[in-house]
Amino acid sequence: MPVHAFIDESVRDQRYLLCMTLVPPAQLAPARRELTALLLPGARELHFKKEKEPRRRQLIDRIAALEVTTILYLGSCTRKAEEETRQKCLDHAVADLLAKNAHRLVLDSRDHRDVHDRRTLQRALGHRPSKTELTYEHLNSTAEPLLWISDAVGWCFGAGGHWRRKADRLVDAIIEL
Repeated sequence: MPVHAFIDESVRDQRYLLCMTLVPPAQLAPARRELTALLLPGARELHFKKEKEPRRRQLIDRIAALEVTTILYLGSCTRKAEEETRQKCLDHAVADLLAKNAHRLVLDSRDHRDVHDRRTLQRALGHRPSKTELTYEHLNSTAEPLLWISDAVGWCFGAGGHWRRKADRLVDAIIEL
């Protein structure tokens, strides 16, 4: 079944985490509606790191009820090797998306560093038959609410303990690289 994918990253304690949320096409609009309904007045996005603990609990409970799954790609990294680790994770994620017949990939924009992602994506897609339907783009998280899921799950996984358990229902696979 074709899916759409949404990627965000998190770095904690020299661990790089790329979180990819997979959303079936029929769930795109309902999930976006649910997520935007969670915004506080005047807010343009959900960003887990900026939320207070009681609100985080409320948010992850609501997000965990959505009909989506995530895949986590993990790698060790120093500040110097962070970009290299990201590209390795992204390369694996693209291979997984091609195997799933994915149609669209949205990555949370990192401004001038997006060029590294584009190189990795072009290289990964260039080795596949031209009939792949996978398209990709970088967007700011204010423009795509489905990126907020990857942000929340990545934050919860990185925090560990009860936060990781709260996000477990959403995690389909954890891939160590």
